[in-house]
Amino acid sequence: MSLQQQVAAAFQARFDAPAPVIVRAPGRVNLIGEHTDYNDGFVLPLAIDRAVWIALRPRADDRVVLHSLDYDQTAEFALGTLERGAESWIEYVKGVAWALSEADYSLRGFDGVITGDVPQGAGLSSSAAIELAAARAFVHLSGGEWHAPTIAKLCQRAENQWVGVNSGIMDQMISAAGEVGHALLIDCRTLATVSSPL
Repeated sequence: MSLQQQVAAAFQARFDAPAPVIVRAPGRVNLIGEHTDYNDGFVLPLAIDRAVWIALRPRADDRVVLHSLDYDQTAEFALGTLERGAESWIEYVKGVAWALSEADYSLRGFDGVITGDVPQGAGLSSSAAIELAAARAFVHLSGGEWHAPTIAKLCQRAENQWVGVNSGIMDQMISAAGEVGHALLIDCRTLATVSSPL
């Protein structure tokens, strides 16, 4: 069973209804340009086939209720009263909500199930995958437009200022804009991209 099928089945079992929305964001490897993204250089990353998936449905209130299959934990928070909590996977989702709210996105609460197969601590950007999957969920529910550089910068802000990890832009940018069968040359000064067939 694929991860997409697993997260859909888990949502169905937990909420007794099919998930109307399923979003995905990939991890990455970098081919060229280590440590150049936060020095305004060039990088050539590649989105990989490992990803974070969220199955979800909108709520009528401003609460986000998210169950992690990987941790077997349910966490929730209110979009109207965002507060930092103890170090946890949910802080990445909460941080994205904070960054999007600060940028005047109109967010909706949702019920969801999250899982992924990007190994943690392996240098494959599992945190960026969580952030971008959360951003996909929030932007979809708000009816907003997906503009990869804007969303990537907001997710980077969440990681830097909410979670407290000083990452560059590469991880979020490739997860936001990666294309199947292509590497992505990113100019980290402007976030202009060029797709390179691979």
